[in-house]
Amino acid sequence: MRVRSGASRADAPVLAVLFLVNVLNYYDRQALGALVEPLRHQFRLSDTQLAAIPTLATIVYAVAGVPLGRLADRASRRRLLAAGVAVWAGLTACGALASGFVTLLVSRLGVGAGEAVCAPAATSWIGDLVPAHRRARAMAGFMMAVPVGVMLSLAVSGPVAQAWGWRAALVVAALPAVVLVPALLCLREPVRAAQPAGGAAASFAFLRVPAFWWIAASGAIVNSALYSFSYFLPAFLTRTHGLPVGKAGLWTGLGSGAAGILGAALVAFRGDRAGRQRPGGRMLLAAASAALAVPPMALAIHMPAGRAVSALALAMAAYALLQTYYGLIYAALHDVVGPALRGTAMSVYLLVTYLCGAAFGPLLTGRLSDHFARALAGAANVSEAARAAGLRQAMYSIPVLSALLAVTLWAGSRKMGPDTAPS
Repeated sequence: MRVRSGASRADAPVLAVLFLVNVLNYYDRQALGALVEPLRHQFRLSDTQLAAIPTLATIVYAVAGVPLGRLADRASRRRLLAAGVAVWAGLTACGALASGFVTLLVSRLGVGAGEAVCAPAATSWIGDLVPAHRRARAMAGFMMAVPVGVMLSLAVSGPVAQAWGWRAALVVAALPAVVLVPALLCLREPVRAAQPAGGAAASFAFLRVPAFWWIAASGAIVNSALYSFSYFLPAFLTRTHGLPVGKAGLWTGLGSGAAGILGAALVAFRGDRAGRQRPGGRMLLAAASAALAVPPMALAIHMPAGRAVSALALAMAAYALLQTYYGLIYAALHDVVGPALRGTAMSVYLLVTYLCGAAFGPLLTGRLSDHFARALAGAANVSEAARAAGLRQAMYSIPVLSALLAVTLWAGSRKMGPDTAPS
């Protein structure tokens, strides 16, 4: 039996489970963020090597997402999600057995492949469950899992790693799957929209919509900025402001969670109204948020050593503004893509987003950090002070990307019109 389309109180348990699945998705994806310093010291890794791990995992995620997105438009989404959770959580736990860079990398590549099913299947499910006039609110709720997952990942992994080691932190990250996989299998799906006639060509018809490409370009930029932020902020607090690993992870996690929830709440309050006022209203609101994030992020990086609280408060203000992106733009994506193609469209969006942005955000920051550190040291042996200064300089890429995001979203909003809304 399938449940009817249209969100109601009866749908709340479904949305809650999908939210928790997405929380675990981002928890496990960011699991190494609080563990950068322990891993660097144990395996003697450079910032470039550390950044290469999420970069390569993200490439796998992006490539695997397209066939899985197509499958999400045709097969059982609950079974796909259950299988994906089991795979990515199991391989997160296997990362605890890593003996060096290569084995750790292999486990993370598997995590990326498993997580590739989450966004296409879950957002397609929500699109069939929730009517268009309430979709920004539903997507904001689902994507509130980003800050919550990042918060838990950093706030739990850092202290666990400090108390019992980074291997224990990876095992803890995998444990919620034991409950979530059976919960997913107990859910029922809404009625799926009919498949379009015309075969494969019709299944990719949204590629001819200009607004889709502006949305995809914005995704590449925002994820490049946010992945660099989450991956390197704990290390920045440790190197520049002297916080221990556990405290840096805890503060970053709690701050990210509170700021991200605030950003998602702003979308829930304003996002659907902005979409009703004008076709590109959601994208304009996201552009304004991105522009407002530039000054506090730049000031956070500029704060002198020892001003950790001020730096963290400013960084989290910027993070809250950038987190408004997801609920607004995921709803805008559904405005330009028909109901039967949303899993495929989301997978293509993510392919562009990750291959052109998120995959290289941390790598770019890591490479810049190593470059600036070597330039400042002026010698073969790079000191810890030079590494701290190098990372600080590299992180200025985040406010630059935020400004570019604002311009991209503004330009994309001009391509939205009444004829871009399918249903």
